[in-house]
Amino acid sequence: MTPARYSISALFLANGFLIGSWAPKIPVMMDRLAITESVMGMLIVAFGVGSVVMMPVFGGITARHGSRMVVRFASIAVIPTLLAVTLAPSLSIAAFTVFLFGGIIGGMDVAMNANAVAVERKLGKAIMSSCHGFWSIGGLMGAALAGALLGQWGETVHAVALTAVTGLVIVLALPGVLDDSEPQSMAKRAPLALPRVPLPYLIGIMALFSMVPEGTILDWSAHYLRTSLGTDISVAALGFAAFSATMATMRFVGDAVRQRLGAVRTLRISTGIALAGLLVGGLAQTPAMAIAGFALAGVGIANLVPIAFSAAGNLPGIPSGIGLSIATVTGYCGLLLAPGIIGFVGEWTGFRPVFLGVAALLVVPFVLSPLARYAEFASDR
Repeated sequence: MTPARYSISALFLANGFLIGSWAPKIPVMMDRLAITESVMGMLIVAFGVGSVVMMPVFGGITARHGSRMVVRFASIAVIPTLLAVTLAPSLSIAAFTVFLFGGIIGGMDVAMNANAVAVERKLGKAIMSSCHGFWSIGGLMGAALAGALLGQWGETVHAVALTAVTGLVIVLALPGVLDDSEPQSMAKRAPLALPRVPLPYLIGIMALFSMVPEGTILDWSAHYLRTSLGTDISVAALGFAAFSATMATMRFVGDAVRQRLGAVRTLRISTGIALAGLLVGGLAQTPAMAIAGFALAGVGIANLVPIAFSAAGNLPGIPSGIGLSIATVTGYCGLLLAPGIIGFVGEWTGFRPVFLGVAALLVVPFVLSPLARYAEFASDR
């Protein structure tokens, strides 16, 4: 692994580590601030709004100055954010720090994806899927650390520990970040504006309909297993666990698959597998079959977003930061906002039709799969 690839992989790991550490803190934070579920829901919305607001800002700066400077700034700025959330003494300060946390996490996401695209160009081969694999591993590690520390040592000790670990990983990674400022020289001279061509928006739609199924399984698989299939919570949790495990595994082999088959064929096969998995999960008559369906869906969903982001960062005539900011904002709207709408629908229809309907949404990235050619490399077959 080259220094640049090591560094960007480590930054994906750190970003996922912070996200994985955030969710387990929510009930502890609710107790500390003495707030209800609805108020906590508004804080979670503030996190999402912060991400969506700041992604285009960081994307524009990346387009003008290259990703190295931006990813360095965002990586350093993100280190104390979750500690700030932990130490917030009041609801108003907590809302601000959560918004700031979401904003810097989102900005770092755009910049590190742009730098991963630059590393792909330099190496002449795909690395984006494995980068997202490191993000998945970071999320699992963050959740595991939270589970071990929050109950025994409390919220503050947990926050200090995760801040120290995150800071160490980032400090070790930053010196090797690839300098991609030179290829952006034309973008520096040109005024930044939203592209007038449809390509980045179509790839954003591809990312959106790839991330809606991921968010649905994340937020509603356990509830579906409990209410529709009558299992207990310990078994219900296995639905998302199986999905996460297969998705992380496939992301580490996804680059080799994409390199061998090409991005377009890989996207089409992955979409078909994801659709089949969601159909199995939605039609399942037993918990074991539903869990197997979600595991199969993880195999397919794993490489949809990495391919879409690679394509968004390689569009002709469009700076990487602009293309990626459009794709990430559009895609993360599906991950952050769609599950809430799906919950409302599921309350009226039940969640079996929900998973079948979400499976149908994957027809969209399949139809748009020819756009994945922008993620191809000369060495792709």
